Amino acid sequence: MDSEKVVNMVPKMKMGKNFIAFGIVIVFLVILALDAFVIVNAGQRGIVLQLGAVRPVVLTEGLHFKIPFVQDVIPVEVRVQKSQSEQTAASKDLQIVTTTVAVNFHLDPNQVNKLYQNVGLSYGERIVDPAIGEAVKAITAQYTAEELISKRSEVSAKIKETLSTKLATYYAVLDEINITEFKFSQEFNNAIEQKQIAEQQALKANLDLQRIEIEAKQKVEQAKAEAESLRLQKQEVTPELVKLREIEAKIKAIEKWDGKLPNVTGGAVPFIDVNNG
Repeated sequence: MDSEKVVNMVPKMKMGKNFIAFGIVIVFLVILALDAFVIVNAGQRGIVLQLGAVRPVVLTEGLHFKIPFVQDVIPVEVRVQKSQSEQTAASKDLQIVTTTVAVNFHLDPNQVNKLYQNVGLSYGERIVDPAIGEAVKAITAQYTAEELISKRSEVSAKIKETLSTKLATYYAVLDEINITEFKFSQEFNNAIEQKQIAEQQALKANLDLQRIEIEAKQKVEQAKAEAESLRLQKQEVTPELVKLREIEAKIKAIEKWDGKLPNVTGGAVPFIDVNNG
């Protein structure tokens, strides 16, 4: 009886082992299937590593096949990134200038595999930030402190050109650069303020001098005009004109007389010209 039970159990044990092996195979196949595909998200590129070596191919957005357990795909951001920092440098006239710089850049989508191979994923610390500092220092040294303020757009353009060349060496593309602020020492700020005050005072004094000169010229011209008027009036005075003015004066006096003689004994009768005729 016991021997029969043992004989009957042997096929069942073999069948159980087969099921386990089949299950293991199914699980392995599922793992293989899941590991055989990779999705590269929007704004990213995929770097393919085959047994640790960087492949020359770059995966674009979407679904891709890879060799399970042999290839790995590392996603890299290729959207615009921002780096903002404060850079301290010396101007042409040896003033210490602290510049706040905001830089927008992105990685070259077709060269991210070379970037990973040569630099790695710490490109911000290793490449971008040092390149910004070097470009700012190189261009700042070409201008005086005052020129950095008055020629801000020109300075920004030169920094952009220099930085763009440096980043391109490491497969990064510069999009835009903005100098948000220049900071100088307190002594320099005080000197600038005093200079502006002096310039304003000099301008006011110059304007006052111009006003005085104009007023003096106006007075001279006015005096010349009055003198010329008197000269012309003298030229026009004749004996006939004097006689006419006397007659006009007497007529005005007669018009104002009320017809009454003055109560003064021995006085002359007014307005009677005894020499008339």
